[in-house]
Amino acid sequence: MSVAKKITMKEIAEKCGVGKSTVSRYFNGGYVREETRQKIADVIARYNYEPNAFARLKAKESKMIGIIAPCLDSTVTSKVMMSIDRHLREAGYSTLIINTDHQEELELQYLERLWRMKVDGLILSATHLSEAHHRLLAQIDIPIVVVAQRYEEGVCIINDDYYGGKFVGTYIGERHHRSVACLCVDTWDEAIGVVRRKGIMDGLHESGVNDICVYLSDFSLEHACEQVGKILDEHTIDALICSTDRQALGAYKVIRERGLRIPEDISVISFGGYDVSELLTPQLATVRFDTEYSGKCCARTILKMLRGEKVQTPQYVNYTFIKGESVSIRRP
Repeated sequence: MSVAKKITMKEIAEKCGVGKSTVSRYFNGGYVREETRQKIADVIARYNYEPNAFARLKAKESKMIGIIAPCLDSTVTSKVMMSIDRHLREAGYSTLIINTDHQEELELQYLERLWRMKVDGLILSATHLSEAHHRLLAQIDIPIVVVAQRYEEGVCIINDDYYGGKFVGTYIGERHHRSVACLCVDTWDEAIGVVRRKGIMDGLHESGVNDICVYLSDFSLEHACEQVGKILDEHTIDALICSTDRQALGAYKVIRERGLRIPEDISVISFGGYDVSELLTPQLATVRFDTEYSGKCCARTILKMLRGEKVQTPQYVNYTFIKGESVSIRRP
């Protein structure tokens, strides 16, 4: 038999020995350990607690979703942001998009600022999740979706980076390339610098490639050109794997300046699927993650969470391969 006494979300948290944000994640479909989830469910049943979804209908909603992006000059990021904005607008929500220029301190500042501005929900497109991120995200008591990085404690939408990377490594290896350079990003970016890189390496090794050199670059064209120049100075390679199409653009420039041919002398392959890659000669071989689906998935997920519905996590964004003409088949 239920007790008539009213109880607040804060009191539920206290009775379960957890933070208020954990109870909020329970109602918003985020990750909560099964033992804790059962404790919360028992308290809700005992006190006949009415989830806050109904209270939200009575309260004045901002109809605003805050979105934090690491940059706006990336083709992939901008397409995802536009897709999120379009789908949320169709559902009656406005977006406030903030660019942090890959600065962690700004990212944390704006996460907290948007939360305190009483936006209805937050979408964080992250290149890195630090301990400071985890501490702040645990405090935020509104729906939040993390994009592009795995977030075990909550809801995230991520590219299938491992298998996309493994596909590329295998593709190069099966075409009998034996001296391969990888232009990677720092492990600070876990999705691309760790997960995708591991997929590439596994694909190369499993297809018999052992002569591999790894160089680090950021996402800029200028740094990519500099690093490709170093690769060509220090190694004789027959294939170059780039982390992004922008890096591949730099590779095309430097390889041609050295009087080398693509793919006759060096095969080039990357990730991104930018429209401009189709205009390169030869057309760039590249893996394209579905940016339209990624944005739609973000919008759909945050809307479900706002309605108090349970959502799946993690959700994966699949890829397609654009074969192009920049990878040759070597003689065994």
